[in-house]
Amino acid sequence: MSDLPLIQADRAVPPPAATTTGGRRRRLRLLSRTDRVVITLMVLVPLLLVTALVWLPALATVVLSTTDWDGIGPLSDIDFVGGRNYSDVVNIYPPFVPAVQHNLLWLTVLFLVATPFGMFLAVLLDKELRGSRFYQTALYLPVVLSLALIGFVWQLLYSRDQGLVNAVLGTNVDWYGDPGVNIWAVMVASGWRHVGYIMLLYLAGLKGVDPSLREAAAVDGASEVKSFFRVVFPVMRPINIIVLVVTVIESLRAFDLVWVVNKGRNGLELLSALVTQNVVGEASRIGFGSALATIMLVVSLVFITIYLATVMREDR
Repeated sequence: MSDLPLIQADRAVPPPAATTTGGRRRRLRLLSRTDRVVITLMVLVPLLLVTALVWLPALATVVLSTTDWDGIGPLSDIDFVGGRNYSDVVNIYPPFVPAVQHNLLWLTVLFLVATPFGMFLAVLLDKELRGSRFYQTALYLPVVLSLALIGFVWQLLYSRDQGLVNAVLGTNVDWYGDPGVNIWAVMVASGWRHVGYIMLLYLAGLKGVDPSLREAAAVDGASEVKSFFRVVFPVMRPINIIVLVVTVIESLRAFDLVWVVNKGRNGLELLSALVTQNVVGEASRIGFGSALATIMLVVSLVFITIYLATVMREDR
């Protein structure tokens, strides 16, 4: 007899799923008309801004890449030339091949040198060393600065007559003017900024790793290096994908630095600089420049699609 009330009480409790569904329905009913309008605006306004400022200009760039428009005259006078601009870019535009080579070199240096170094600094700072807050601030400070400002800072360091680099090395090299070394000098400046960004991303990822994983690896006798590469690093797979996408995009959008130095000429040809030279430069070849921009857009979308596919797969 004493168990009867307990059995009745258990039968009176609804299933968790039913309770959750009913609670959601009740919360939806509690939303007033004003709340629904506010939520709708919070969704529509950013969507419209992204569409107007990102997707429509991107679509217009793709369309203009099939024309020979020079930016002068009405749009009705535009002549469509199909894929001629792309053919001209590849076949009869001399700066294109050096620009692609420099972008690939930029990507390689950032990915193989700056990114591992940023990850190494994140691992050190994750150990809560003395003064780690100061080091985090000092290493992240270049990320706050614009690439144009970084170009001016390193221009002082690379000065042939009064620069710190030549004074320390005892040389007289024109680091920004010599086409044989200026690409390497600029990549050092870009890597200086990139290291801080990667350090922050990996530091945030390391803070989110379950400490029990490292403890279990230590109990099994794994060294600190093995536990990082075999346990911690695989767990940070989402961070690794983000770092890959960020590194590729940084190598493509490297514009400010080379433009400050010599407007992307004399050994510093990059795709982004070629786009600017053709669209807003003296040539004013909107269609030709749009073809170059479309090539950059396609390359960026490949890696962005990989990132989004990975994120969506993990959410499921």
